Amino acid sequence: MQDIVLALLAKEPSHGYELRARLCETLGPLGEGLNGGQIYVTLRRLEKAGLAHARVVGQIDRPDRKVYELTLAGRDRVTAWLGELDWERAAPTEFHLKLAAAAASGLGDPVAIVEAQRSELLRRLAGAQRTVLSQPDGSGAGLLLEGAILRLQADLRWLDACETHWTKSTT
Repeated sequence: MQDIVLALLAKEPSHGYELRARLCETLGPLGEGLNGGQIYVTLRRLEKAGLAHARVVGQIDRPDRKVYELTLAGRDRVTAWLGELDWERAAPTEFHLKLAAAAASGLGDPVAIVEAQRSELLRRLAGAQRTVLSQPDGSGAGLLLEGAILRLQADLRWLDACETHWTKSTT
């Protein structure tokens, strides 16, 4: 959650309510269960870690608001996160948010991120295919590897859909 919030702050300074609304908009129905309190806890942790800075903004007809913005360390962390290829942790919701955050913040190209992830998954697929060939017929390990291969193939098809979406969105 921290990386996602940081990436949303990379676009523009925001307060917690704005961040939650942007996350809900990006996630659609999957965002309905998002706990608004988690955003504020995350923002406090980011500030404590020196990745975000809060400033109080006075308002005439409402209570003052804390508006958070990235620090240089926060921007560096977002840039590093956008380049990560750790698919097990990312697929599919976090990866979708990563693409949306890259596009919104301007710190990354969603299509380039998809291409990098595809290269990594193709590398893993080739390795799994080589390994399954070395297993005896009917082995449990071979069955497990076959499941990994099918998952990787499905993930690659989903990346194709992501690329199509983001190619259309950026043109």
